[in-house]
Amino acid sequence: MDSLITAAARALAAGDPLGALRCVALRDDAPALALRGIAMAQLGDFVRSRALVRRAARAFGPREPVARARCVVAEAEIALASRELSWPMPALDAACRVLEVRGDHVNAAHARYLKARRLVLIGRLDEAERTLAEFDPAPLPPALKAVHELVVAGIAMRRMRTKVARAALARADRAAHHAGIPALLAEVENAVLVLNRPAVRQIAGGADRLLMPREVEVLLASRAVIVDACRHEVRHAGSVIALAKRPVLFTLVRALAEAWPADVSREVLVSRAFRARRVDESYRARLRVELGRLRRVLRALADVRATKQGFVLAPQQAREVVVLAWPVDQDHGDVLALLADGEAWSSSALALALDTSQRTVQRALDSLASTGRVQWFGRGRARRWTMPPLPGFATTLLLPAPLPGD
Repeated sequence: MDSLITAAARALAAGDPLGALRCVALRDDAPALALRGIAMAQLGDFVRSRALVRRAARAFGPREPVARARCVVAEAEIALASRELSWPMPALDAACRVLEVRGDHVNAAHARYLKARRLVLIGRLDEAERTLAEFDPAPLPPALKAVHELVVAGIAMRRMRTKVARAALARADRAAHHAGIPALLAEVENAVLVLNRPAVRQIAGGADRLLMPREVEVLLASRAVIVDACRHEVRHAGSVIALAKRPVLFTLVRALAEAWPADVSREVLVSRAFRARRVDESYRARLRVELGRLRRVLRALADVRATKQGFVLAPQQAREVVVLAWPVDQDHGDVLALLADGEAWSSSALALALDTSQRTVQRALDSLASTGRVQWFGRGRARRWTMPPLPGFATTLLLPAPLPGD
């Protein structure tokens, strides 16, 4: 390897893409193409960086399996940064095996971390933890140790384990300072800020307030009946009732929970559940049917009792009923929560992260774009959606991932 390639590689490892390009910008040999691709990715030009990395993989050829495997890892990192979460992960697993067999343990670990970070983004936290458990980060360089702790913190934050998250971020900060990479330091700082911002909005007794992550953790460990409007669940003391696929029932239980301990009139329930402007006998009959279904679903946690005016939620054992909602009460809050991380997402990646259909996500994006809340660039499969971060909110805690007790 010549001196310019070595200098460019060192510049990239230190987070200096411009310095790397000064060394190899005019070269078209395979190592230079790979380094140029990584540099362009660090500068945010993902389309050009992917093309360069693929050219490098072809130029290396089958006689250089380690170099080709490193190109696959680089392409996977570009896909993750550009939020192409449907990128074929078997190729990354194969590259990781090649690197392990050939003794390149650092890049093999990097490949595993890319896989773990993708799993965290789409809410598959158990799989992410199993991926981390496959190897020991102690012998790794400081930059990868920082990445390891960031993944650990990300899993803990999405499970509302704030003490674990803070400890992991403290270790990540030490490792990032040791590595001396500005982009890594900024990522750790942003993660720390998340734990110091409100995470969700609590609605109880007709009043609402913002909760910090630690307060959410305490609430989830309490004996209250919690109607989670972020994940469309009802939970109490470790029991979880998922209503994501039963929107009418969830709308009814949320309306009853927001008014608790007061009751809710039949007219309001019909309006919220069926979006009816006028309440007639057919809607009343339909409401009775849906409330009967809701009683059966909630029978272990609460009852739904009729009153003179309407219906009231009656917990079986809990003394409190609380609703957790998005910090900003807007339509399509789950889509906004993902976009608020400041990255550019494809509609397919949003659908994968939210576990819903791409068409549903596209309708939500079109609706949000019509009101100016999101923006897009690119065309066709290259179209990406983005929005400014919601100021003052810990948006990464709103990702649709399992919570304690799941």
